[in-house]
Amino acid sequence: MSFIWPPMLASLALIPLGLLLFWFMDKRRRRRLATYGGLGIAAGAGGRPGRIRSRIPAALLLLGLTVMLFSLSRPQAVVSLPREEGTVILAFDISASMAANDLAPSRIEAAKVAAKDFVAKQPVTISIGVVAFSDSGVSVQAPTNDQATVVSAIDRLTPQRGTSLAQGINASLKAIAIAEAGPYSNNYYSNRSPDASPTPTPTPMPSGVHAPAVIVLLSDGENNENPDPATAAQAAADQGVRVYTVGIGSAAGTTVTVNGFQEFTQLDEATLQSIAQTTGGTYYNATDAAQLLSIYDNIDTAVVLQPQLTEVTSILAGVSVLMLLTGALTSLIWLGRLP
Repeated sequence: MSFIWPPMLASLALIPLGLLLFWFMDKRRRRRLATYGGLGIAAGAGGRPGRIRSRIPAALLLLGLTVMLFSLSRPQAVVSLPREEGTVILAFDISASMAANDLAPSRIEAAKVAAKDFVAKQPVTISIGVVAFSDSGVSVQAPTNDQATVVSAIDRLTPQRGTSLAQGINASLKAIAIAEAGPYSNNYYSNRSPDASPTPTPTPMPSGVHAPAVIVLLSDGENNENPDPATAAQAAADQGVRVYTVGIGSAAGTTVTVNGFQEFTQLDEATLQSIAQTTGGTYYNATDAAQLLSIYDNIDTAVVLQPQLTEVTSILAGVSVLMLLTGALTSLIWLGRLP
């Protein structure tokens, strides 16, 4: 425990003085009562239990004053407070097939509306990043607590080329690593010589262990680019990062125009289900825009106990006031006076 105003601890020296004062006043009162003992007002009229009871209110008042004086030093203690925190990476498939209109007005636009609704519901303790992937993956917005910046990044997304789910997962894992390394990590330009030692291989972790960081991957699942998404999913699982996959579109499929050519596209649920299962996440099927909005309500971020140095003055002050009131009331009820 630490103190913001430690000099105020000196006020506790008043407690022994108060005890001496109380002892002196109590002794004088007993002497006065002994003088009138013949009138039946002797102090011991109620027997020894009455004498012990008469000390309880005084003890409560004394303890209450002690706690109150102690609280003047504004003590601080490390308290584990529950808070919702973590990093969420929204990984958007921006392949050409996401322009299909089986979700009105289009797959990509429906996904953007639902994602922005999800962002608006998150507390400021949640950092949100945006990754876009087609035949490659790129971090459009590094994880941040600035929701307006995240929404702007989502609005800039437009359909482009092919689909590589692995690139989306790998780019998301890199964004998580950079965010957790902090602004002074080795992910910035430097004139330092690169470390010649090999990068150690991370020890595989159980699925979902990396609770404060999750990936929400939105795609129609039509993977047509290397590398293998199963390998990327296993890499996420080895780091304990859950991947929630959201299938955009319908299994029946639809036709979309790409560069003047008609292309048939349909939802590949099997691939998305496999990714979610491998990482300990969950697969969701969004067959319409309304269902897509509700999916985000089921994606929970981690509630963790965060050790934090917290001032406990108000708690101690409340306890001291309760003790003082209890002491005063018991004295009035039992003794008919304040001690």
